[in-house]
Amino acid sequence: MRWDAQALSPTRRPASESLDSMAPGPAPAMDALLPLAGLVRSISTPEFSGVTFHEVTAKSVLNKVPSGSNMPFEWTVNPYRGCSHACVYCFARKTHTYLEFDPGRDFDSQVVVKINAAEVLRKELAKPSWERHQVALGTNTDPYQRAEGRYALMPGIIRALADSGTPFSILTKGTLLARDIPLLKHAATQVPVDLGISLAMTNEDLAEIVEPGTPSPRARLKLIARLREAGLGCGVMAMPILPWLTDSDEALESLFSELANAGATGVTAGALYLKPGTREWYMKWLAAHHPELVGRYRRLYGQGSYASKEYRSWLSARINHFKAKHGFTGTQGFSHRNARSATTPASGPEPAVGTPLPGQEPLF
Repeated sequence: MRWDAQALSPTRRPASESLDSMAPGPAPAMDALLPLAGLVRSISTPEFSGVTFHEVTAKSVLNKVPSGSNMPFEWTVNPYRGCSHACVYCFARKTHTYLEFDPGRDFDSQVVVKINAAEVLRKELAKPSWERHQVALGTNTDPYQRAEGRYALMPGIIRALADSGTPFSILTKGTLLARDIPLLKHAATQVPVDLGISLAMTNEDLAEIVEPGTPSPRARLKLIARLREAGLGCGVMAMPILPWLTDSDEALESLFSELANAGATGVTAGALYLKPGTREWYMKWLAAHHPELVGRYRRLYGQGSYASKEYRSWLSARINHFKAKHGFTGTQGFSHRNARSATTPASGPEPAVGTPLPGQEPLF
């Protein structure tokens, strides 16, 4: 069963450069350095072809979520900005414009690295005013993207959080997390630790072009199994489901059955979210790879960031069907919320990190 959107009624480059002049693909080298705060150096290396790392020293890495936000966490840490996963649908793309990078190729290839993140975090957590609220990692860009293999910031961050008695959650697509399983097991004896893997499709060929810098779906399924074998819980963020690409019964059956086989402890799933910055980049990708779907997407999303209410209701029903079939009914999936205090909405998948509510911005 597929949703038929045809039944709907139609209702360095500067950040300001139009995305019309760009297309997803390898990024050219950038010569100029932008005036990033705390910039130490900008480097490119052969093993990370096409990616420039901008190493900065941060004054603070512990970020307070704005009051009134509906996000299920109060504090975040993001050791990287920009992400070499290069997911064409990434909701955080526009945040790169705050650094005077563009949300397209620059987001994929110009990665800001807070090289002193662990040291600064440890000092911030030692302040008498710190009340040991849960800290969420992976809210904006992936803490286990490929850069982590070079910089190894996460072990120090995990130790700082656990040693201070601060509970934390991690959401990632990166199989580099496996390196830190022993450390995470130890941290879980000190504080609540919630782990989530982002995986929304099992089609290897499609994943290779939609999220070209990520480990394959097969590799992420193996990571879920490894976490469960290590005695750690592992929820799954099955987002975004892409209209007409990953929303068929065949695709959803494959996804949920594989997640069940891997031992996932819960699943949160929902439709693609196309906020400005992401929308333009994704639609250019769609026009290049699936031009027959461009008109359907325009009707489905109109001028907004969300798919139509009718589509979301239809998709929610299909997701609930496959959750029930594969034993995930009543599970919350993953939303950076402490499992001991989380609740699951009575109808449909919950709003989750990766699909901000109207008016919300991704957090740093």
